Amino acid sequence: MSQFGIQPSRLGQQNLAGDTNALFLKVFAGEVLSVFEETNVMMPLHTVRTISSGKSAQFPAMATANASYHTPGESVLQQNVTYTGEDDGVANNLGTTNTNKYLSRVKHSEVVITINDLLQSSTFIANIDEAKNHYDVRSEYSRQMGFALANKADEMLIIHGLAGARKTSDRFGGTDYIGTSVDGAAAGIITGTELITQLFAAAQAFDEKDVPSADRYCVVAPREYYALVNENKDAINRDYGNDGNGSTASGMVMSVAGIRIVKSNHLPTADYTAETGDNSSLSGTLDFTGNAKLPAALIFQRSALGTVKLLDLAVESDYQVERQGTLMVAKYAMGHDTLRTEALYEVTHGS
Repeated sequence: MSQFGIQPSRLGQQNLAGDTNALFLKVFAGEVLSVFEETNVMMPLHTVRTISSGKSAQFPAMATANASYHTPGESVLQQNVTYTGEDDGVANNLGTTNTNKYLSRVKHSEVVITINDLLQSSTFIANIDEAKNHYDVRSEYSRQMGFALANKADEMLIIHGLAGARKTSDRFGGTDYIGTSVDGAAAGIITGTELITQLFAAAQAFDEKDVPSADRYCVVAPREYYALVNENKDAINRDYGNDGNGSTASGMVMSVAGIRIVKSNHLPTADYTAETGDNSSLSGTLDFTGNAKLPAALIFQRSALGTVKLLDLAVESDYQVERQGTLMVAKYAMGHDTLRTEALYEVTHGS
């Protein structure tokens, strides 16, 4: 209370009690969270699991079962016996080959996603600099920190998707469930027409591999996105049954072949070398520029990629008296990896 009995309204104080900066810190947190959610494209489009402790999480994987017609009177445990007519030394068994006629032998495996090291974006604002400055910087700094974290999550998920589409063996050690990587343009620059062709080819490939028809997505760079809108009108032409699928006026196209189209600036334009702190299956350098075959699109279904969260997005702000300034930190601890390679389809610019 001042000498005149005036009690000021403290803008950062909650219910006129406690820390006078309490609400100010929440504003910072809200700005980072809001920017992360608005900017991030990939996080809502794949499988996310949260753990309370540990360094990794297990995702069980099972292949499909077989079906066969039953012969009346036979047991489903019946062995399919073939006699070769040669004595193999086993009593009452002249060269038999025993395989089960009905029972399915379902392959089991697992995918383990390991948490990466803590990813953080931080800045320090000195009191004297803030006092001299004639405009607010904290709001913009918090936005940029949210952008940095969102961009990194998008970048890593897209890279894992492209790496998964190029794998030559599946999670069961075979080739029944591998992804697809194709050249989308012989001339090196993919057109809207060629991209539409590849979207239908991806839809067919997914159907043939029993990938669910719901929650299919395609990530493209802005150039390819607007080629779908402007260069080739089939994607938005009402004569083809547009049904609100976008327009030239809105600059939007929603889906092609049942695949939702989203744009991102994070398709790689250079080779990627696994970073220190990335504990996923990525290793060495991934070639995204060889023969000028840069990725043009990543097409996938929600189950293709997985993220494990140990520490969800969080923010901290601390005024440090000894340094006469405020430290702001935004951070998370997550891990990303491929879950189902058969649900991944890469389109390149070709050579």
